[in-house]
Amino acid sequence: MTDLPCTPGRRTVLAGGLAVLLGVAGCGSGSGRSSAPSSGTAPGSGTATPTGPTTPSSSPSAPASPAPSPSATLPATTPWEPGPGEVSPDVKRRAVELVEALGAWSTGGQGLAAAQQRVAALGLPPSLADQAGPLLPAAPQAALQVVDAQYGGILADSASVLVVCRQWTLAADGTLTPGGTTVDVRLSRAEPRWTVTALHPADPGPAAATLPTAAAQVLAEQRIQLPPAAVADLRSGTVHDSVLQAMLALSRDYTFQVSVVRSGHPLNVFGTTRPSDHPQGRAFDTWQIDGHPVVDPATPPELVDGFMRAVAAAGSYNVGGPRQLSGGRTANQFFSDPTHQDHVHAGFLT
Repeated sequence: MTDLPCTPGRRTVLAGGLAVLLGVAGCGSGSGRSSAPSSGTAPGSGTATPTGPTTPSSSPSAPASPAPSPSATLPATTPWEPGPGEVSPDVKRRAVELVEALGAWSTGGQGLAAAQQRVAALGLPPSLADQAGPLLPAAPQAALQVVDAQYGGILADSASVLVVCRQWTLAADGTLTPGGTTVDVRLSRAEPRWTVTALHPADPGPAAATLPTAAAQVLAEQRIQLPPAAVADLRSGTVHDSVLQAMLALSRDYTFQVSVVRSGHPLNVFGTTRPSDHPQGRAFDTWQIDGHPVVDPATPPELVDGFMRAVAAAGSYNVGGPRQLSGGRTANQFFSDPTHQDHVHAGFLT
């Protein structure tokens, strides 16, 4: 049941002053897919505006269905690039290239056929566009910004990359609508580059009729930054209170960016048949702490290690990160492996 094994993730800058905000064994599943593809675009988490990949946003989360802005223009976006410290960076780059190609287009690029052409231009099977789900909303134009690319698991010949993104669509009448999702991109080793075998976009489910108190508190806490799929997870009422209370406890001492909570994550621990805690609403992953990416070698080790110990103190029975820590209430409370070089995993029993 532990969510052992998982590796590096990262972020990208969103230009134009718009928000970019907000994932061996691992937090993912082997052959199992992620929480099933969504039929619609998950709402964004708000109007937070980080100034760069390592600058956390401080704005609160937005409503589940953000009001469209008339007569707007698409925001400028920046292609995601792996930074120092990444494990197998081209694996992530391959996954991100596909998501960026699928989720952004100018006038004339709308629709499945055009998306298939963009996929084919990458040297990948055009049929992958059929699995894009919420990445292909009906709109004349769209822009997409990758916030983070995190391993759901990486083995010698297969990998899961969780691509966390925000997306904006521009209607013919000039209405700009924000959204976004997280996509579990499955890859296998090939030459000259790894190839993509499947896409599993997040499926957060509908919003609950009544938002749990702790979920509302997390959504309102400016020191906790959540991507669109994670916001929708909280609004669905399917995230356990233990996770929400731990986030609130951590926010007293840290500002952190979450990559994945429940949806968009593999159903099983990658490479195994063990169910992951994520799809059950009993886990969350953090890719940035106080403005420092977990994967970046320049990030002070004591910052990440201190956060991991704080996660354990907040009730997590299964804390993964870039280093193996000593101590813990049980022999395996802390773990490290290639998959968890890019994030801190926090799993809970209830």
